[in-house]
Amino acid sequence: MAKATLTISSKNYSSWSLRGWLLCRMSGLDFDEELIATDDQEARQELLLLSPSVRVPRLTDGDVTVWDTLAIAEYVNELAPNAGLLPVDQAARAHCRSVSGEIHSGFYNLRSALPMNLKARHKSFKIFSGARPDVERIKTIWTECLETYGGPFLFGAKPTVADAMYAPVCTRFRTYAVTLDPRLSEYCETIFRWPLMQEWTQGALIEPDEIVELEVEF
Repeated sequence: MAKATLTISSKNYSSWSLRGWLLCRMSGLDFDEELIATDDQEARQELLLLSPSVRVPRLTDGDVTVWDTLAIAEYVNELAPNAGLLPVDQAARAHCRSVSGEIHSGFYNLRSALPMNLKARHKSFKIFSGARPDVERIKTIWTECLETYGGPFLFGAKPTVADAMYAPVCTRFRTYAVTLDPRLSEYCETIFRWPLMQEWTQGALIEPDEIVELEVEF
């Protein structure tokens, strides 16, 4: 049987591609990566957040094609129900789905003001007022999860869908020097130490710097 294929765009800039890739790797799915050229209009729309319906990342598995990151999460969870993508406890599972859905459908101001750029580091960065409530809401979500489930990941000892969904936020907070309390800072460090995250980051760091408009768009 042929391998599945995950179509992604830039590893440095694309938060949605990162989420989809993490979810597929967490499930143990055997897949090939297909990288859309950064001068492709579909890739640029996805990277610049101009279209809510761009189908990247896109998973093709035999006759099945799945786009939208949460749809990919549910699909690979069905393929590998014992992989731990969702918590075992029903209430925790509902909580995980809820906070994952929140980052999936919200926080537009945060995404616009703090676009993902794994290569960049700012010693300080002024966050415009519209994005500050998003930052505070994410801090609240993380705090509630870590206090309820004990860490080091949001829902306990192992990463879940929620960690894949919030991993790009950790990179944004590091890139733009967002101040975090020690527990939340340690959560981000847990994400950065995650072998899958390190593998993705290595790919991002060797990626050519071709998408000039991302540096000036926001």
